[in-house]
Amino acid sequence: MDHSSQLFALFLLLLPFTQLSESNQYCEAPSGYVGEIGYGVSGSKILIKGGTVVNAHHQEIADVYVEDGIIAAVQPNIKVGDDVTVVDATGKFVMPGGIDPHTHLAMEFMGTETIDDFFSGQAAALAGGTTMHIDFVIPVGGSLSAGFEAYEKKAKIACMDYGFHMAITKWDEVVSREMEIMVKEKGINSFKFFMAYKGSLMINDDLLLEGFKKCKSLGALAMVHAENGDAVFEGQKRIIELGITGPEGHALSRPPVLEGEATARAIRLADFMNTPLYVVHVMSIDAMEEIARARKSGQKVVGEPVVSGLVLDESALWNPDFNIASRYVMSPPIRAAGHGKALQAALSTGVLQLVGTDHCVFNSTQKAFGINDFRKIPNGVNGVWPNISHRLCPIDKHRVGAILVGSDADIIILNPNSSFEISASSHHSRTDTNVYEGRRGKGKVEVTIAGGKIVWQNDELKVTPGIGRYVEMPPFNYLFSGIDKADAKHLSSLRAP
Repeated sequence: MDHSSQLFALFLLLLPFTQLSESNQYCEAPSGYVGEIGYGVSGSKILIKGGTVVNAHHQEIADVYVEDGIIAAVQPNIKVGDDVTVVDATGKFVMPGGIDPHTHLAMEFMGTETIDDFFSGQAAALAGGTTMHIDFVIPVGGSLSAGFEAYEKKAKIACMDYGFHMAITKWDEVVSREMEIMVKEKGINSFKFFMAYKGSLMINDDLLLEGFKKCKSLGALAMVHAENGDAVFEGQKRIIELGITGPEGHALSRPPVLEGEATARAIRLADFMNTPLYVVHVMSIDAMEEIARARKSGQKVVGEPVVSGLVLDESALWNPDFNIASRYVMSPPIRAAGHGKALQAALSTGVLQLVGTDHCVFNSTQKAFGINDFRKIPNGVNGVWPNISHRLCPIDKHRVGAILVGSDADIIILNPNSSFEISASSHHSRTDTNVYEGRRGKGKVEVTIAGGKIVWQNDELKVTPGIGRYVEMPPFNYLFSGIDKADAKHLSSLRAP
């Protein structure tokens, strides 16, 4: 399958990469942008005419009328007054805006900070049809409260809706109490545990069990970065001792078996605690098969592949040009050919449930920190521009996306016949490279409506910093249904004959 066909095959689950005008490339905010305070410059009344309205299980040709940020009508031949902005969608798809469940904007990591902040990253996302994303708050010195305050400040320049997951990097009674505050007062309903990055973010099984127990009691979803950090550390030493220092050493030091092992361990510990589990950035067949096995047994496990793992393979890590090879370094690594197709198949059959981007970008200068030692290359690749279908997202069920009366007016208009080429020169991100450079695809987001206002149209963004809204997410989502009954059954089974 060629690159264009491969991207188009993912079309309905993952709207392909948007071609962005070079003249609108984001470098420094807010100079050079059209817009005013508020979502865009358009009026609060919009009529989308004649498009094919696409929902999860139904599509129809209809008009969509938006007023005051809400979809007010979906039916053929809607008549409106002169004060309504009319957008012609004939021959195009009218779809819910996407939610990207996995991003890292303005994240401090490996001695530097991701190059995209909450404005540049979000602006690029809007141009690609994503109208909300969920980022990860990293604690400051282990403190959740300090971390949350830091990310509140980072997000003051936001230009679209966003929510927060939160990482747990240590454990004590203070962290336990702070988790309660985050869930009950700050609108966070998910906590991530890193099983990798020994010496920095990694936690051990003791903390993992404590964290899972606390998540369960709060109705918060436990998430894991599943790699065996101790084994990765050993693998890195082995590869360095062999004299391999280039980016290829990254993949060689943390093979799929270590992702599979950690995924299996997290799944079994979550089963022991009887709490739902979300496995982020599933990159290998090894991890996917563990998730499939658990789900088949009835365990509540969500698997999230990411764009890079679905459409790329590890061959670029062996490119003799360090500048090229280093841009592909992420964790878990992009895998050998074959893993991506298996993940696509698992996604299409429901073994894996949703797609994220894990957008975590560093420029060439930052990547060069590891020019003589792959262990020092900041981990992360780009990917925020595809639209991610939030109809499959379990994080925030109260915002289920649909083009229905009463729903939030977060809408995209996609032209399925428009083709484009991906390039770092026109992708709106501040990073100077793109791991999908030169790939072509079909299906371009021509209009993005967020909060009832047009924010992307005619290859022009209409946003300004500071207009983004923080979305609080409630605990005890649908994955917790039946947990109490399962606990009661288990306790009953422990009684002596």
